[in-house]
Amino acid sequence: MGFRIVDGQKHHAPFVAWTCLAAARSQLPKGFWDYYLDQPEAECLRYLEALAVTSRPHLFHYSAFLVAELSGRPAAALCGYFEEELNFPDLGVAMSEVDQRLGRSPEDHQRGMERNATFFTVTPAHPPRTWIIENVATWPEFRRQGLVNDLLAVALERGRERGAPASDIGLFIGNDPAQAAYEKVGFRMVSEKRNLELERSWGSPGLRLLRRPY
Repeated sequence: MGFRIVDGQKHHAPFVAWTCLAAARSQLPKGFWDYYLDQPEAECLRYLEALAVTSRPHLFHYSAFLVAELSGRPAAALCGYFEEELNFPDLGVAMSEVDQRLGRSPEDHQRGMERNATFFTVTPAHPPRTWIIENVATWPEFRRQGLVNDLLAVALERGRERGAPASDIGLFIGNDPAQAAYEKVGFRMVSEKRNLELERSWGSPGLRLLRRPY
């Protein structure tokens, strides 16, 4: 259908926002950003769009993304990065910038983090210089057309070119279609973390970490 894969640009920010929200939800009704913001979807997207264009890059910044386009229309996206370059302190600075822009208080941020406390107990750790792939999502009308495979191929090559010994990708336990898609391109499960409270409140018992050596 004439898709092309491009580096994320500032004009992709609305699609990056949607990608981050959809990927965080995965197969679940709500995800990290829903719990963090505790707002309707439109407000979550407004926050994430602002986060995508902050002055400091981070893993949710448009510049970390690859975007599959059809005639200039974004259809699917994912991000790839080294944790050593785009880390959580960078994200914290960016979130503070967005809070100031949107009139959110430090207390709003703290309450949001507290609502995600259980999620943080199952987040994976990555070995140094691992190329991390996250925030994978395809707009509904373009699904099942191989876009994720194409994006993964480009993202994995980027990691290889940067000298990464392996690539990691995480997913919620129960997202079997995504796991099967990642296994098709060489990822294998290396660990999982579970939390009974997460299963009760979110609907998934935890996260799996998949790895693909180069």
